[in-house]
Amino acid sequence: MMELVFVQLIFFNLFFLIGVLKNDFSTIDIGWGLSFLAVFLTGYFTGSYEASVRVLIVGALVALWAFRLSGYILLRSVRKGTEDYRYAQWRKDWGNRVKTNAYFRVYLLQAILSVIIASPLYLIHQFQDVGQFGNVKDITGLVLFIAGFLFESIADQQKSNFKQNSKNKNKIMRTGLWKYSRHPNYFGEALLWWGIFLIVINIVPPYYAFFGPLLLHFLLLKVSGVALLEKKYESNSEYEDYKKSTNSFIPFFTKQNEGNYEK
Repeated sequence: MMELVFVQLIFFNLFFLIGVLKNDFSTIDIGWGLSFLAVFLTGYFTGSYEASVRVLIVGALVALWAFRLSGYILLRSVRKGTEDYRYAQWRKDWGNRVKTNAYFRVYLLQAILSVIIASPLYLIHQFQDVGQFGNVKDITGLVLFIAGFLFESIADQQKSNFKQNSKNKNKIMRTGLWKYSRHPNYFGEALLWWGIFLIVINIVPPYYAFFGPLLLHFLLLKVSGVALLEKKYESNSEYEDYKKSTNSFIPFFTKQNEGNYEK
């Protein structure tokens, strides 16, 4: 397990150096997804058992998610050209101690969270896989992953297209998947990780594997995802109207007719 901690410390310290050199600490968001792949690869190269078909499928799913998410955030960052609003605000709040605070409260914290959440991706290499891929848990997990991946990817692309249209500046997106959930991308991410969890528990005992996706789900809902964005728009009258008609997380039919959505 120490090798996992060592690799993650190197990984996040490298991104901290990039953040300092670019004067943009939001670049860590690009590394978040890739850190999960780093956890899997650390287990792969230091594992006790040869990787089975199931383990390789899990690795492929994690790589697909990681590269898609990191690529999307990288492209968004390049288009925006400025530090994300969260980090820009922290930079103002932390003043002369911005580097120290960013290191311990952002980078080191994310390194710890990455190790905890993604630990099942390391542990699947420490337990022998004795079954063939294709049982009920495998198929259900794969279906959940595909559904979640599509939800997250499509929602991100829809939001990106919406923001690139200058006519939508300062407007709230209420079309596409965003018509049925205020945070369909986060719903998709939670769903796909529960899918991976179902596949992983064919190898790793559930009490080892359960905490990772549960913590990620909690963070998405209460800390870094839904809660943070809800707070950002709490004084926005259009968003308050949006909240009355649309579920926060789980997609569902809206409570008003679509015609009421257009401004």
